[in-house]
Amino acid sequence: MGAVEMHPTLLLLSVLLALSHTETLNGAGTHSLRYMVTTTASPTGLRGLQVFAVAYVDHTQILRFHSNAATTMEPLVPWVKQMGQDFWELERTGLEHYSHTARENLQFAIQIYNQSNDGSHTLQCFFGCDVDTDRLFLRGYYRHAFDGRDYISLTEDLRTWTVADKTAQITQQEWEAKHVAQHWRQLLEGMCVAWLHRHLEKGKAILQRLDSPKARVTRHPRPEGDVTLRCWALAFYRADITLTWQKDGEDQTQDMEQVDTRPAGDGTFQKWAAVVVPTGEEHKYTCHVQHEGLPEPLTMRWDPSSRSTTGVIFGVVLLGVVVTVAVAATVMVKKKSAGRKGIGV
Repeated sequence: MGAVEMHPTLLLLSVLLALSHTETLNGAGTHSLRYMVTTTASPTGLRGLQVFAVAYVDHTQILRFHSNAATTMEPLVPWVKQMGQDFWELERTGLEHYSHTARENLQFAIQIYNQSNDGSHTLQCFFGCDVDTDRLFLRGYYRHAFDGRDYISLTEDLRTWTVADKTAQITQQEWEAKHVAQHWRQLLEGMCVAWLHRHLEKGKAILQRLDSPKARVTRHPRPEGDVTLRCWALAFYRADITLTWQKDGEDQTQDMEQVDTRPAGDGTFQKWAAVVVPTGEEHKYTCHVQHEGLPEPLTMRWDPSSRSTTGVIFGVVLLGVVVTVAVAATVMVKKKSAGRKGIGV
């Protein structure tokens, strides 16, 4: 199944995972408000166009929007319902405005890349803002991708537009005429930060929580005769975590395989790290887990008496799905040097 045929939620999730490689994750005391918007045209053409959006505060999904749903906008956390009528009206009208203009934006991209109107196409948008430890504006970003490729974005200073390739250059002048950079900079530095402050106040009970990881080590024999030891960390929040393997007290970072931290789909996160070890030497290896929700780092090793994989299978399935989505859905923003994005479209 091609990326454009996937459920929009999975497409957006894959974008978020890719961005975790190109953006610095929220450090201690910093916070972010981010929107992910995907516009898809089905193989029947632009008549089947749909717009799907999700919004995140830090690593928590707070609302979603689907242009073709009976209820277009849906809150996903309790505090969003108390944000006030002004918030809901601006969010609704802003996302509905984008859903109405998406046809034109996607059509324009199809034309300049000389693509067929009858094919499946996707226009992705990522925008938002970060604040520092003093809750002051830190950075903003506003990026687009067409069919999984970088397309057009705001530069890091939010003052001009930059395109990803020579083909997209022909769109820059027309895009600048319709999307004034100064307007988006003001929205990112002003309204985005103001909404983020309100979210942080209304949702502090959830956003400031710390869920310590549930961790364990599993053993997996390999055809080569050795074994893989995999250290799991599940159901933790916040997302920052460190998994390290040691052999007789020495770090094995160079020989360690690990996946990036992944959303579990329930507001928590997952991660694993693995090493290949000779059979019979499992006792020499220890996994060390560091997370701010732990009173002290965890140290674990393979326990031969514990052979049940109940609970870990859940993590394997979720991580497998997420990794598959990330591979199948070619996502936007592959370079740190790509321009920053803004609020609205």
